[in-house]
Amino acid sequence: MPLTDLPLVELRTHRPTVRVPDDFDAFWADTIAQARADADRTGARPETTPADTPVTGLVIEDLTFPGFAADPVRAWITRPAGSGSEPLPVVVEYLGYNGGRSRPGERIAWALAGYVHVVMDTRGQGSGWGGGDTPDPHGAGPHIGGWMTSGIERPQDHFYRRVYTDAVRLVDAVRTLPGVDPERIALTGGSQGGGIAIAAAALVQAHVGPIVAVLPDVAFLCDWEHGADVAVSDPYQELVRYLAVHRDAAETVWTTASYLDGVNFAARITAPALFSVALMDEVVPPRTTFAAYNALGSADKQIEVYPYNGHEGGGFRHWERQVAFLRARS
Repeated sequence: MPLTDLPLVELRTHRPTVRVPDDFDAFWADTIAQARADADRTGARPETTPADTPVTGLVIEDLTFPGFAADPVRAWITRPAGSGSEPLPVVVEYLGYNGGRSRPGERIAWALAGYVHVVMDTRGQGSGWGGGDTPDPHGAGPHIGGWMTSGIERPQDHFYRRVYTDAVRLVDAVRTLPGVDPERIALTGGSQGGGIAIAAAALVQAHVGPIVAVLPDVAFLCDWEHGADVAVSDPYQELVRYLAVHRDAAETVWTTASYLDGVNFAARITAPALFSVALMDEVVPPRTTFAAYNALGSADKQIEVYPYNGHEGGGFRHWERQVAFLRARS
């Protein structure tokens, strides 16, 4: 497999021009405030029940919390058994494209490393792999199969507005859980999950409180416009196919995308950040990940580069690096 993008020396200084809406911050402040108001109006609150699982060495719970529009969103909470009275640090994880939270006990590494691990189901997804339990009750106009163009005519209607809001509302819920340290919350995810983590990190800092770190892995959803120009596969190609039919919609598409672009969120992140990128990635062009990384407002930031890997990135080896990075900061 060949290198799929610019040489590494150019990627390290790659800072493309990305549209930034004048009302970007106000748009998201209003969105988060409305989601909280919807939960208050309906009385929706986070609820946990023991998970049905044969796993006995960990404590696993099924969390339902109010997300966008107070819609019920599911998550698994996995924590070390017998962790005592000391509150534990938390790792919140978001999932990759079209995946679901799957079965309880399937993701246990973070809990075995001593963290409370919370993995969010992505609304409307979960039928590509894993299996999900969270529907998306909100409709959208005509769009290409997939999620990139769902609601693309207006940022208010876009699928990822709802998902990013869910991601923030999950952190609201996690901070209220017993046995967790609300001052030691980190956000992570791979591919789509990495892009969600970037958006959530900026929004949580602005509307919830500080986080100890953000750990996006081969992050998708950054620099949408240029990603569509160079990506050779889906999901970015969904945008290309949409515009090939809706030939006069480019301005509308890229305006909507600018409210959801990870580069604009990254510029607002000040928490410590560990990114990863794979230079033979055919799904997420490396320039899009570097666009977000180079835009970070963080003084403490690192990026792990995997020159000979595709979208699988650094795998378990990179997870070990994430643990080391997080332990040094929490």
